[in-house]
Amino acid sequence: MFPTKVKALHRLLQFRHTFWCPPFGKASSSRLVLGIETSCDDTGAAVLDETGEILGESLHSQKDVHLRTGGIIPTVAQQLHRENIERVVQEALQRSNVDASQLSAVATTVKPGLALSLGVGLEFSQRFVRRHNKPFIPIHHMEAHALTVRMLQPVPFPFLVLLVSGGHSLLAVARGVDDFLLLGHSLDEAPGDTLDKVARRLSLTKHPQCSTLSGGQAIELLAKDGDRKKFRFRTPMGQTYDCCFSFAGLRTQVTMMIMKKEEEEGVEQGTLLSCVNDIAAATQHTVASHLAKRTHRAILFCKANGLLPSSSPTLVLSGGVASNQYIRKALTIITEKTGLQLLCPPAKFCTDNGVMIAWNGVERLREGKGILSPDVDVCYEAKAPLGVDMTADVKAADIKLPSVTLKILN
Repeated sequence: MFPTKVKALHRLLQFRHTFWCPPFGKASSSRLVLGIETSCDDTGAAVLDETGEILGESLHSQKDVHLRTGGIIPTVAQQLHRENIERVVQEALQRSNVDASQLSAVATTVKPGLALSLGVGLEFSQRFVRRHNKPFIPIHHMEAHALTVRMLQPVPFPFLVLLVSGGHSLLAVARGVDDFLLLGHSLDEAPGDTLDKVARRLSLTKHPQCSTLSGGQAIELLAKDGDRKKFRFRTPMGQTYDCCFSFAGLRTQVTMMIMKKEEEEGVEQGTLLSCVNDIAAATQHTVASHLAKRTHRAILFCKANGLLPSSSPTLVLSGGVASNQYIRKALTIITEKTGLQLLCPPAKFCTDNGVMIAWNGVERLREGKGILSPDVDVCYEAKAPLGVDMTADVKAADIKLPSVTLKILN
């Protein structure tokens, strides 16, 4: 039943702008795309040619500022983007030895993300393309994460993708450059956000090994020396047979345990607990288990409905949390069990950057999709679903999972 539904919904979701197909040079390899990324707390820019070669890039990270403030403050992120975006873009152009006049298009993240951050990138980009009379390609941030792997190796459509970061988590089937079936998404907070909040509650910035690390990085580092079995947290949504995610309940479990241990050890909040490594290990394992189980169900759903090729089906893992090696190992167990190939971009391409935005622009430029005239007004969208929503169909399938042991050695 659902393929008909998909086609109908897909027609309704088509971009209604009139696309612009400018006269490009004779040699397709000469087409160059500038990518600009400001969806959250990193200001990134990069220039790519049509083969995916990175000619030049620049990235300004706000991580140190937000570590000191205990989290991302949107107005602070906005101001830092404003202060750095022009320099970052100029550095990318200079390092690529490319003049603005040589660009074939400019691709910029316009959804989803922090509204104030998206606004800075979009405003700068629209001034830039109008000044230089260049086509503009609005980019969906999660679409860019999903397609980054194709810059590094030839991955044919369709493939399953799990995107996990500080702001998002979703499972989708990528059927084309702008054609996705959404199988599952977060119902509350993202896994990276959960790990960051647990790290803050544990005061890990006071730990001598973690003072300069993000929350997720600190959890992963300390978990290597921890015993995950010392604390047993319930994997979320165990009796809900779909592919959506929920991490807020897990964070509540962990917070309650931290409070209990603080009372037992007779210390106040803000003091490092003696069992901090074990709590980190247990938290990380439960996050990995939740991601693995939902992905396992997505794979079974895809196989039952012919959504993936029978030969060499692929799972792509991307987003900032995909850099976590423990989570990668958990997903490897699932893909080996189900006969899929697991592909994950290198860590530097999993986090937000201008390269992935430029590559998404290259993919769209090749197919002539979503290319706008520089004078078209575009709005950013803080919240924007990816593709056609199939989550109800997945839930209706009511797929029970076979038992799989996640035995992962650090």
